[in-house]
Amino acid sequence: MQTKIDLKKEVYSDINYPRIIDTKFNELGTISINEQIDTTPTTNEFFDLYNSLFYEIPSYGDINSHQYLIETSAEYIDFDANQDEITALRAEITDLRRQLLEAQVATAEALTGEKLGIDVNSINNEALADNDEFSKIMKNLGNVPTSPTEANTTNTTGTSNTSGNSSSTSGGGGSSGGGY
Repeated sequence: MQTKIDLKKEVYSDINYPRIIDTKFNELGTISINEQIDTTPTTNEFFDLYNSLFYEIPSYGDINSHQYLIETSAEYIDFDANQDEITALRAEITDLRRQLLEAQVATAEALTGEKLGIDVNSINNEALADNDEFSKIMKNLGNVPTSPTEANTTNTTGTSNTSGNSSSTSGGGGSSGGGY
């Protein structure tokens, strides 16, 4: 079974060829500026898309994350609204730590009767602002009694509560006459 196929060839002139055949490379993905503008989302469309993808966006990351959006947006608008308040609060915490340390040193010196030789003002602010460093300083003071009762709780002499002991304050029996 043989079938005959007729081939037909059309020839176009140089003038008609560009009008009939599309010579733009549309199939390769190039689009005009006007088409790009038409496909670019508006601000409202962007935020609608952002809200719909909110929980799918990673929290942290150098790119394509909430952290990236915050950092680039803050940089763009030069946003440091809370930084001044944070800096002031950190300075206040450092000052309060210095005052606490001064009070602890003064208490320890008063209880022991010895000069500890700690100049609180010579400790730099960075050391006081650093939680670990401040904890170390306070821990080093921890071996010093912090109250009169703590300083007097170690009794190296023994007392007896017998009727023959005239220094007893038990109030019972003995020759002291019993009580106050």
